[in-house]
Amino acid sequence: MCLRKYTDAILHADSLKDVLRRIDLRGFTGDLAQVLPRPDPVGDGPVAAVQEILREVNAEGDAAVRRATERFDGVVVDQLVISGADIDRARDHIAPELLAALTDAARRITVYHEAQLPSDVHREDDGITIRGLHRPVQRAACYVPGGRAVYPSTVLMTAIPARVAGVEEIVVCVPPGPDGRVPDVVLAAASVAGVTEVICAGGAQAIGAVAYGTETIRPVDVIVGPGNVYVALAKQQVAGLVGVPSAFAGPSEVVVIADGSLPAAYAAIDVIVQAEHGPDGLAWLITWNPEFADEVEGEMVRLTDEAVRRDDIAATLSSAGLLVLVDGPESAVAVANMVAPEHLELQTEDPEALLPAVRNAGAVFCGAYAPASLGDYAAGPSHVLPTNGSARFSSALTVTDFLKDVHVVTVTRAGFDAIADTVERLANAEGLDAHAQSVRLRRPEARA
Repeated sequence: MCLRKYTDAILHADSLKDVLRRIDLRGFTGDLAQVLPRPDPVGDGPVAAVQEILREVNAEGDAAVRRATERFDGVVVDQLVISGADIDRARDHIAPELLAALTDAARRITVYHEAQLPSDVHREDDGITIRGLHRPVQRAACYVPGGRAVYPSTVLMTAIPARVAGVEEIVVCVPPGPDGRVPDVVLAAASVAGVTEVICAGGAQAIGAVAYGTETIRPVDVIVGPGNVYVALAKQQVAGLVGVPSAFAGPSEVVVIADGSLPAAYAAIDVIVQAEHGPDGLAWLITWNPEFADEVEGEMVRLTDEAVRRDDIAATLSSAGLLVLVDGPESAVAVANMVAPEHLELQTEDPEALLPAVRNAGAVFCGAYAPASLGDYAAGPSHVLPTNGSARFSSALTVTDFLKDVHVVTVTRAGFDAIADTVERLANAEGLDAHAQSVRLRRPEARA
């Protein structure tokens, strides 16, 4: 089959009636990378804008953070740093049942991440003892998005792994609401998660503040958390000055693989769920059942028309909504691996049969009762996942993102004698005589 046939098969939706563009890959045996749309590379404009914001924050501190917040969020912030009692008081300002939900989710997230904690390593060999000790960073920043919605769940999903890892100072950065304040539900989540400070600022200016430090904000050791493209670019720009996990945690993505064995409404709503976050995301359905594909589209039209956030959903689906028809399960997983999505749902009769072939995905949700929304809120693993194809080489946020490995080497006289020749010969081969000399000086003959 020729490449042109498949590129011509992408149909642009003009209305919610054709809610997803389609690519028909049945019979296709070529290179998937040539026919599957990928996120557009970030242009020079956003990079330059982020660099300028960071430069101003580095030079001017709090004044630059306040100025950028007024420019981008449209509000003047009086108090940049919120701490202690002000955070805890927010618990009294939300409904008791919401506080109970935050507490339950926090418990589930904590239990999962406690199971992730690595054990220290102890190894003895010929008089040489090696210990691998895990030490938390002192201070970590967790970015929590704002704007179209509030995300107390992201507070839990970033701050709790840090707390479990043993981080003493946990800072949350969140854009202010329309009133210039951090919403009570976000502060309440911060209290539940054990956050020590909340910074009322978002965007690249918040990343700059916690990376460089300002008059009122002390710099951190690690920055984690999702955000828009400007936040992701800002984290990339300061990487090296502070620790930044390798994942590109940007706009939300989902790929649903479905065979028609489950209700079409399940696939439809789960594609819509991630589209609800707004533009720049990715929402795909992959199936080898064309009749079922039509049924899912019908359900998506109905559900989108009824949705509270209809405009955000429609915007994402029109720009990055796709229905891919394939020959069968094997080719469906091949397409998913090429996309490397943040969320992958296997809505098939036997999802476990597909799982061994899945290589690239931030998180995988199997079966009828595992919508990605469970992972977004309370299943346990962090919902901060790699996006923009970075699941090819990176993973979900874990406790290890807040830990350092410190190696401790203890050597006996016998252990030194056993390894000395090897070290001296390698040092000589590299022309590093002082390295070799550090061994020679410790030999018995040198001390005689």
